[in-house]
Amino acid sequence: MKNISILHDSHKLRFRSPFGAVPCGEVVTLSLELSLKESVDRVILRLWKDHREEQVDMVLSEELGEKRIYSGYISTPPKAGLLWYFFIIICGEETYYYGNNYENLGGIGRIYNHEPPSYQITVFKKEATTPNWFKESIMYQIFVDRFCNGYDEGEILNPKKHCVIYPRWDDTPVYGKCPQTGKTVCHDFFGGNLLGVMKKLPYLKELGINVIYLNPIFEASTSHKYDTGDYKKIDPMFGNNELFKELCHRANDMGISIILDGVFSHTGSDSIYFNREGKYPSLGAYQSKESPYYSWYRFEEYPDKYDCWWGIDTLPNVNEMEPSYQDFIISGENSVIKYWIRQGAKGWRLDVVDELPQEFVKKIYRILKELDPDSVLIGEVWEDASNKIAYGHIRDYLLGDELDSVMNYPFRSILLDFLLGKKDGQQTHLALMRLYENYPAQYFYSTMNIIGTHDVERALTLLSGAPPEHTLSKEEQSGYRLAPEQWELGMARMKLLSLFQMTFPGVPCIYYGDEAGMHGYRDPLNRGTYPWGNEEQEILSWYKKMISIRNKYAVLKTGKWLPVLAEGSVYGYIRLIENGLDVFQQKRPNNLAIILLNTNTEQEISLNIDIKKYRQSNMLDLITGQAHSIVDGILDITLKPLEGKIYIDGGK
Repeated sequence: MKNISILHDSHKLRFRSPFGAVPCGEVVTLSLELSLKESVDRVILRLWKDHREEQVDMVLSEELGEKRIYSGYISTPPKAGLLWYFFIIICGEETYYYGNNYENLGGIGRIYNHEPPSYQITVFKKEATTPNWFKESIMYQIFVDRFCNGYDEGEILNPKKHCVIYPRWDDTPVYGKCPQTGKTVCHDFFGGNLLGVMKKLPYLKELGINVIYLNPIFEASTSHKYDTGDYKKIDPMFGNNELFKELCHRANDMGISIILDGVFSHTGSDSIYFNREGKYPSLGAYQSKESPYYSWYRFEEYPDKYDCWWGIDTLPNVNEMEPSYQDFIISGENSVIKYWIRQGAKGWRLDVVDELPQEFVKKIYRILKELDPDSVLIGEVWEDASNKIAYGHIRDYLLGDELDSVMNYPFRSILLDFLLGKKDGQQTHLALMRLYENYPAQYFYSTMNIIGTHDVERALTLLSGAPPEHTLSKEEQSGYRLAPEQWELGMARMKLLSLFQMTFPGVPCIYYGDEAGMHGYRDPLNRGTYPWGNEEQEILSWYKKMISIRNKYAVLKTGKWLPVLAEGSVYGYIRLIENGLDVFQQKRPNNLAIILLNTNTEQEISLNIDIKKYRQSNMLDLITGQAHSIVDGILDITLKPLEGKIYIDGGK
């Protein structure tokens, strides 16, 4: 590009105001800075709005020497959705385009000689909100069979005919093969149950947990229970409906809410509704076209050829738009959604939410809020949820009428890449800024910020430098044990990772046992049993400290997030409450917290950070408990390898 410089930075208010996602009916100012000697004939703001193209002529708003600032003004549409834009600059016979960068990260874009990738503006409903109590919580995910057996003698409740019981609680889980079909089967059980969860409520309370998310607990053939057999019955190996009700009651008395896992895109083939195995006395869809459940399923060749989840014939897909199915799951007087909320659950996590029709999810959201406005609906989303495309349509997850929260897998990936040295501080910052820019604040602060789940490798395994999973056979993965130096490295990184998780906006979620040093590759090795009595005390104590800090300081929950440092192996940000109000205009004490992390495994880093704009008083190091002097508004510190710091102004 000859003698021309063009700049638009969507992260800065001088180029885009207001920042980030905006409500319907808001005026947005978009500006472009040009530095060139030749004359400019026309500067166009090209929009994609309401599924059609618009072109807005930008006006010269300021001249600074050779720099010219052009501005365009748009009103966001009355209907929530996504708005896209880029710029066209016409100079005589030359036409330049300016759009988003190659990675679609937002911020500083680049010049193209063709139509560029667009910048995104998320437009949400003005009344969009998420429960404040949830934004201030810390979650704990439990895979019930592997968490705790509530019977002291290890009694196994109501074992199934086909199941295999591990002889020892600390055995390594392994899947078997069906001798007839050769397919993997998940009929292995350790004996964890809801009584065990109830007995461990004091532990979770002491840990500082406010929300428990339970993997599926309804009757099903497998240990994972994503093959629902009866939506209205607790699996007999876990307990019964009355025990669940008591669990919710006791948890509520301790200030802990229960979130259930809703698997509504498919059922089990071994279920009341399909009944392929003939176990249930009811007339299932597989047995007869006269079954009341026949219309729930899609048969290609009745009865043995039917639509199923990812081709797994034990998981027949349902037609979610079938009225009788919607009535059963959502809207009926005694629907599944209503029944379990009335038993004491505080919300639902929707499995594979992208495979559920949008209308179906919105109906769940609406009914749930009618029943309990403070209840929570969470979706399993693995990508940026603001622009997630499922089956050819962009989903409305974060616009105000579909979900309260999503599983923040991008957050997990960003943090792991940073800790493992795959991305530096600046790349980490830009990846986080993409989410911050695309997510409305109500959702950015309510995302389920995960480090581990039942579907991914244990974080400790990844952080310890264990061989990549694809380089080992399943048998090798099962037998792999971390060497002492790997433990040391993994633990140091886990401390840093959990510090990041507990000080970042969103709802931290701990996968059971991560706080106790559990490790393992993916399913089934990430689903081992909690090591009661054999926890790694060093990491457990650290988690308790980080959680207590998070719970104590409101600034770490709903304070502003202001990145201050992003270079090399260092990343730092401020959390701030000023003028007695947090991000959501709730009354909170004024506070400033500064979080700094060094992911370098060998190098010590010295930093001088100017914070006079925010505070000049001394800070308290929350990890050591020591006061730290601030001289002339400068925070002068040294970070050791793999060290993180949390400073608070005066410790208030």
